Amino acid sequence: MGPRGPGLVLSACLLLAACGPALGRGPRGAQEPQEPEGTREPPPRDADDRDEEQEKYRAGGGQDPPTPQCFRCCDPSAPMYQAIPAPQINITILKGEKGDRGDRGLQGKYGKTGSAGPRGHIGPKGQKGSVGAPGDRCKNHYAAFSVGRRKPLHSSEYYQTVVFDTEFVNLYGHFNMFTGKFYCYVPGVYFFSLNVHTWNQKETYLHVMRNTEEVVILYAQASDRSIMQSQSLMLELREQDEVWVRLFKGERENAIFSDEFDTYITFSGYLVKHAAEP
Repeated sequence: MGPRGPGLVLSACLLLAACGPALGRGPRGAQEPQEPEGTREPPPRDADDRDEEQEKYRAGGGQDPPTPQCFRCCDPSAPMYQAIPAPQINITILKGEKGDRGDRGLQGKYGKTGSAGPRGHIGPKGQKGSVGAPGDRCKNHYAAFSVGRRKPLHSSEYYQTVVFDTEFVNLYGHFNMFTGKFYCYVPGVYFFSLNVHTWNQKETYLHVMRNTEEVVILYAQASDRSIMQSQSLMLELREQDEVWVRLFKGERENAIFSDEFDTYITFSGYLVKHAAEP
């Protein structure tokens, strides 16, 4: 290098410093290197914008705003701005404590009734429960009688009521031993039975009566042999009805046999069903 060598080198450095930005531009479409956000220069502003900002600043009572200084990235005196790191969020602190339970909401509308499911299995037998309170006693209705006669009876000019002298059963006294009649105090269906012993060579002719009505007959023709004869029936009685036995009058000679040692004549009856029962 000659005596002008140092001078040429100094001139080249000054030329590069002045024309460096223009020479560093690449062709159109090429990507320019990105500068850090802290060192990027703000875009140039027009003169009109600066005048407008100064007028606003003076109207507020201040002086002219300071003129911002521009720096190049290659200038050794340019301030270096450090990039602000992105804030780190601690996810563990985002979940707060469990709040108090809120008030119960209104009941919603009922949905449509679904189809019936299959029948489940039979569950185990439960424990025996405690004894309940005693209930009312059932009101049962009873009526019954059974009477006998130890004296024979012969027909006369008039009808005769067969009166009995032996009492086997007379519940509540519904059968009157003096009149020989059963009086109905419990209405309903009754069963009655009459048994007599015939007399030799005489007819046996009796009626079972309800009030004044002849209901059934007990009859046996005259015979050399005396036999036991019976009649039974069921009657539906109303309250105050009377049931009794009558011997036919003397236009036809008839009689019933008995003695003081044995009872040959019996008359019985009892309630089968009360009228109030279903």
